[in-house]
Amino acid sequence: MYTDNPIYQRRRPLLRHELRAIPWLDVLSAKEQDRAIDELRIADVPAGDYVCRVGRPVTYWFGVVEGLLKMSSDTEEGTTMTFTGVPPGGWFGEGTAMKREVYRYNIQALRKSLVAGLHVDTFHWLLDHSIGFNRFVMNQLNERLGQFIAAREIDRMSNPDIRVARSLATLFNPTLYPAVGQVLRITQQELAYLVGLSRQRVNEALKSLQDQGCIKIEYGGLRVLDLAALRSRVFTTRAAAA
Repeated sequence: MYTDNPIYQRRRPLLRHELRAIPWLDVLSAKEQDRAIDELRIADVPAGDYVCRVGRPVTYWFGVVEGLLKMSSDTEEGTTMTFTGVPPGGWFGEGTAMKREVYRYNIQALRKSLVAGLHVDTFHWLLDHSIGFNRFVMNQLNERLGQFIAAREIDRMSNPDIRVARSLATLFNPTLYPAVGQVLRITQQELAYLVGLSRQRVNEALKSLQDQGCIKIEYGGLRVLDLAALRSRVFTTRAAAA
């Protein structure tokens, strides 16, 4: 949400029901909450628009209230490498905000989304004054590290079913994405963008995962039935043998 981005011009204070979607507000004291709420802003992001881009200076710490974002970067060969998706409840960019660096990745809306932002100066003020906020950010960083290690493993996997399973498991992470719960609102085409496979191949993988009792395909989304299976080596063996 840099200042020459049209999204910046559409920012506004959050409504009461939108504030209830901010997972870290509850860990703050009353004084800290008041300051954070005064500084929080939210904006509509149309599908295809960028929230932040490589090389732009950090101005906000971002979170998804509604919609779905994609975190990616462009390689030297001119291809796009997707790191992860960011569903509702997910906050991202804390490492960049802490170091006040420029972004090393792009964040793009896969569908129309509502994205909240906390100014980087207020982010640092909370780090300086709130133990609860520090713990929240520390948990974010720890989970994010595990997420990117898993992403490297996924890139090396040749079995499409396992790639889809592991990618889904990251999107159901209850620490990073607490608003997702058991049902993720995502289309097969959106998942294909995140996994790096065709929509047809993702459709086949989802049917396989449903047959194995890992997920249930519902209208407009997916319900996780066995998150441990999506993550585990036991699932790898079972899927490879199928």
